[in-house]
Amino acid sequence: MPRLIFMCTFAWFLAGAAALARADQPSTLPGTKPLTTEGDIASQLVDGVDQFLLRELDQSIGRRAKFWKYDFSSADALNASIEPNRKWLAHILGVRDERVPFDAPDLMGTTKQAALIARGESYDVFAVRWPAFGDVHGEGLLLVPTKGEKLADVVAIPDCDETPEQICGLADGVPAESQFARRLAEVGCRVIVPALVSRERAHRISPGRKGGANLTHREYIYRSAFELGRHIIGYELQKVLACIDWFAKEAGARDSKVGVIGYGEGGMLALYAAALDTRIDACCTSGYFGPREGIWSQPLDRNVFGLLEQFGDAELAAMILPRKLSIESGAYPTLNLSGEGGGPSVLMQPEESAIAREAARIDVVRGSRSGPKSSALIAAHGGRYLGTPAIGAFCADLIGAEGVKERSDRLSRTEKSTPATISTRLDAAKRQERQIHELDRHNQWLLRESEYVRQDFMKRLDTSSLAKYAETVEEYRNIFKNDVIGAFDYPLESSNPRTRRAYGNEKWTGYEVVLDVWPDVIAYGVLLLPKDLKKGEKRPVVVCQHGLEGRPANVIEGDVAAYHDFAAKLCERGFITFAPQNLYIFNDRFRTLQRKANPLKKTLFSIIVPQHQQIVNWLKTLPNVDSERIAFYGLSYGGKSAMRIPPLVTDYCLSICSADFNEWVMKNASTRFPISYMWGGEYEIFEWDLGSTFNYAEMAALICPKPFMVERGHTDGVSTDEWVAYEFAKVNFLYSHRLKIGDRCELEIFDGPHTINGKGTFDFLSKHLRWPATSAAGGP
Repeated sequence: MPRLIFMCTFAWFLAGAAALARADQPSTLPGTKPLTTEGDIASQLVDGVDQFLLRELDQSIGRRAKFWKYDFSSADALNASIEPNRKWLAHILGVRDERVPFDAPDLMGTTKQAALIARGESYDVFAVRWPAFGDVHGEGLLLVPTKGEKLADVVAIPDCDETPEQICGLADGVPAESQFARRLAEVGCRVIVPALVSRERAHRISPGRKGGANLTHREYIYRSAFELGRHIIGYELQKVLACIDWFAKEAGARDSKVGVIGYGEGGMLALYAAALDTRIDACCTSGYFGPREGIWSQPLDRNVFGLLEQFGDAELAAMILPRKLSIESGAYPTLNLSGEGGGPSVLMQPEESAIAREAARIDVVRGSRSGPKSSALIAAHGGRYLGTPAIGAFCADLIGAEGVKERSDRLSRTEKSTPATISTRLDAAKRQERQIHELDRHNQWLLRESEYVRQDFMKRLDTSSLAKYAETVEEYRNIFKNDVIGAFDYPLESSNPRTRRAYGNEKWTGYEVVLDVWPDVIAYGVLLLPKDLKKGEKRPVVVCQHGLEGRPANVIEGDVAAYHDFAAKLCERGFITFAPQNLYIFNDRFRTLQRKANPLKKTLFSIIVPQHQQIVNWLKTLPNVDSERIAFYGLSYGGKSAMRIPPLVTDYCLSICSADFNEWVMKNASTRFPISYMWGGEYEIFEWDLGSTFNYAEMAALICPKPFMVERGHTDGVSTDEWVAYEFAKVNFLYSHRLKIGDRCELEIFDGPHTINGKGTFDFLSKHLRWPATSAAGGP
């Protein structure tokens, strides 16, 4: 009992001391308004950014026109005028690898299995594969007419959750009316049907481990491809376009007819393929066309960085015209995927009015220059898709109305099931495994090559002198800002600072701070001021950034394991510190922000960077802040921030990356590295095309020649000592050898876990911020 009384008395004493410590400080910082906001400000911050991004998505439609310079004086002039748009679309879809030419698809036969797997009344069905790019092949079925003259060559693309066999009538699952590959073959078209990577789920984990994120096959390929400037959409487009190459090569100088038609994901690929390749005469897309501003809620494998900056579905359709395009509405694939480590997503049937509005935009986009009957909107009925109306329209677009009229009876007969006689049943699961394996192998090859690609990318950086370096690094800073991080073209609003005293002890006082950034967007954090500040004295500031799911309080009080109150400890040493609230909090709520930003060619850091700029701008107005000595120090996701914010908020005079520095591209893209993000639930972590541009060494080059330090614990599971040291060696080589400023670059590896160590880093801050290291004893 006496012990309990003592403890209660001691607690009362501490509470009273803290209250007294706060009482002798103003409740609001001079020159600011009182902060009266109630509730969770971090949650309000995330909500505000969400509203901002939703508004940006809606407004993207009206901003696209500035990217288009149509010339309708001739067909050649028109194609030339939109060629830059085609090249950019191919770039963001990852259609970059050179395709492999071939004379004809390979027959997939063995001594046990014939390549001829089925025979219809007027066509044969072969199992085939064809080279696409690198060592990657397309694989599927080829339907070859056996009676009469071939009318046209067609790539018929099923939805990703259908098999080629199903749309050929060789397997159950698709109604006879919707077996569009079979029906086109029966009309007289030669049809090739590629197999797509499906959305079947599997737990993904490195060899020898258990568990892992439950990812669809498509997201699994998407993750590493996205980091390397490629895309599963681009990969499958390459397989489709390789077929177009074959058709064109075989036709030679003859005027052949070429079409693409697809449903669901196949409809998406058909639309993209026809937009990219003018050799395609006619396109029919079903179960896909519609407004694309809600792409952020759809499967993650549809996420295309920067798509909505220039392209909605209407813009893609306009790229096809005056070639023929038919759009079927009324039956769309539906899907509802919970996260389970992957990106949660929903596919649903758009409202007919929304589809019609997007279709009406086609002529608006082109200024009503599309020509008569160059596009058609066809309604599907009764849950069917690609039935007789759609197939009839597509055939008319390909071979002309008269040609279809001659075969109308045959087309009508194809509505009824006339399945081919099956001689061999293929193993669709094994085919799926081969497709996934080849694409993963290609991604891993790109990963190995990426270092050399980045070296070539950075070759214009002149290190012959610090002056030349400062001059030539700006090109790369602009690329990083605009093409990697993404920048909104808005000036910062007046900060309108609101503050209130919220923390304090005998050595320092803490104020919550809220600043305006843009409409609905605020910056929020906690400022710690040492109590021994003298009037007119200028001191350095350390901005102390928390990690994933963190809050400013985590770096101030409670001795949270990863942080050890490092903002408070630095303040006790005499530094002014500021602990911002960053966006990466509330799990799917913040991850969804990344998904909303990406189609706009933006990222989370497109918001975070301006927030930090506003913070720094405001800190510079404080009477005791030395504007030339403001440093950044972040742990974990805060360390990720330390690599991305200081290159763009150049007011930061140094940066410390703790518990994050990595061979970052490998960390994201490797399917062999045991602690790769390929296995985890951070589905927002992947950044477009870092493999070709900025790994951590290249990001550090944007911080250089300012001081830069890495803090690393031996047992920190974020990486391994070997890979951290490997990537850091490139940074050290730049500082020490090429620019002869090695004293500005340090790596401390300590015997500990994922945490602030606060020994070498505190000394680094004291050295480069010119502040006595003996102001307080020890680190965290």
